[in-house]
Amino acid sequence: MKRTFDDVVHAHADPQRAAQIIANPFYQSVSSSFAGTQEYMAMEKLGQLRAEADRTGRWDLIVVDTPPSRSALDFLDAPKRLGSFLDGRFVRLLAAPAKVGGRASVKALAGGVAVATKVLDKLLGAQLLRDVQTFVAALDTMFGGFRERADATYALLSEPGTAFLVVAAPERDALREARYFVERLAHDQMPLAGLVLNRVAQPGPIGVDRALGAALQLTDGEESGAAERAAAAALRLQASVGALAARHRAALRGFAAAHPGVPVAVVAAAPTDVHDLEGLRQILR
Repeated sequence: MKRTFDDVVHAHADPQRAAQIIANPFYQSVSSSFAGTQEYMAMEKLGQLRAEADRTGRWDLIVVDTPPSRSALDFLDAPKRLGSFLDGRFVRLLAAPAKVGGRASVKALAGGVAVATKVLDKLLGAQLLRDVQTFVAALDTMFGGFRERADATYALLSEPGTAFLVVAAPERDALREARYFVERLAHDQMPLAGLVLNRVAQPGPIGVDRALGAALQLTDGEESGAAERAAAAALRLQASVGALAARHRAALRGFAAAHPGVPVAVVAAAPTDVHDLEGLRQILR
């Protein structure tokens, strides 16, 4: 996030102003930890990658992998939040002294602004207030570009060449989150390709009740040996997997009933994690 923010500064400011911005203590805090900065920088980076792909043809496909939580779609609100922040009275107040000539020109401001600046001076401290005002003044000419690029990237997300895939485990809580994503994307008119239901347990060759009954028969009696106990353990494992598969199928039916128009791709549970191309090929078979 910090590197992306620095890249933006270097790309849209002359070297002297860029150095001034990056050295500013308030900028260093904002670019690494300010609320909402991460989501906006995600939009900024996506816009950069798309522009490079259009210019050089370097990539055929750009994939954005988001966190598996409701904050995953916060970047959709980044342009609106950024515009509200930049147009806010607090930012305009901080920028006002610099726009009329810096700290020495505070006296030229309207009485109410001057009083507010003095209050901020007491609350934030004189040095911090100067850092904030210097930062806002240095970025003032870049604010419009920030907003325009964020809006352009937001528009890109709704174009036909973009597709959203919701990935979820076949569990009740995970599918509840998936329903939230699906409904939010529909509300924002974003192109939803479908749901990928991951790690779905598959039923075995025999049913749950039959497997449990056979396990009980193998261990019922004093003559059962090691082979019978091992076979019974395998049958009980098969029964537990079968029960899990039934729960997964029920969860999928619930999602499909609530969202009948959403395509669903089921990925079967694998015995190990997939971490290479061969693992992906096994899934595709």
